Amino acid sequence: MDQEIRDFYARGFERERLRGGNGRLELLRTQEVVRRFLAPRSRVLDVGGATGVHAEWLAADGHDVLVVDPVPSHVEAAAALPGVSAVVGDARDLPDDGPFDVVLLLGPLYHLLERDDRVRAWREASRVLRPGGVVAGAVIGRLAALHDGLRKEFPLDTRYRALVEHSMATGEHLPPADTPWFTTAYFHRPEEAADEARAAGLDVVGTFGLEGAAWMLPNADLDALYDDPVRFEYLMWSLRETESEPSVLGASAHLIAVAAKP
Repeated sequence: MDQEIRDFYARGFERERLRGGNGRLELLRTQEVVRRFLAPRSRVLDVGGATGVHAEWLAADGHDVLVVDPVPSHVEAAAALPGVSAVVGDARDLPDDGPFDVVLLLGPLYHLLERDDRVRAWREASRVLRPGGVVAGAVIGRLAALHDGLRKEFPLDTRYRALVEHSMATGEHLPPADTPWFTTAYFHRPEEAADEARAAGLDVVGTFGLEGAAWMLPNADLDALYDDPVRFEYLMWSLRETESEPSVLGASAHLIAVAAKP
């Protein structure tokens, strides 16, 4: 992992991001999608699992969870969670602790800028997976920076439009070091993650948009929705109804591609 990316996560960004606003929506929808592919008491490898934000609820659901992450402080925090084990490692060179029923790539794929590295991560996930098991890989949508500029004051910095134009054209999100913008990443087109999984020899089950266009609502409005049972149920229903709709996938900030090992 590049030092810039390590420094970004060392600021504790990820710990708080999923607790409210559109981050909470990403977490809730990730739980919905991943739980569909988990049998009771599955053995789960959470690659790039950071401090264990997903490992925590997976262990609480009764699954056996191993976190692999390149940042030692993340591993220490994840290992302290009840029912979670954690080791330092790289998505492109996983430990030989399989076979697993499910492998989660919920963090690594958008921090690997080269396609060969992303395919290698999918291939490594397949290697430690049991036959018939599934890999779920999360990616950031190609238009995420464009849409983030509609929600925030980022465009007031005259460099932001060039950043967006470059990410839209190439997928590479390369922010200047002196900005509060999301760190170095690769932003996928809706079909790309599935193509990379196929290149690794996996059978694609589907690609699911997590937040649709709802993530562009102000965080205060989303937090109010979470407290309103009727509107919250409608929000989640609407996202489930459109999660595979091609015309909507490109609007989602995050997508999950699910693929099975033959």
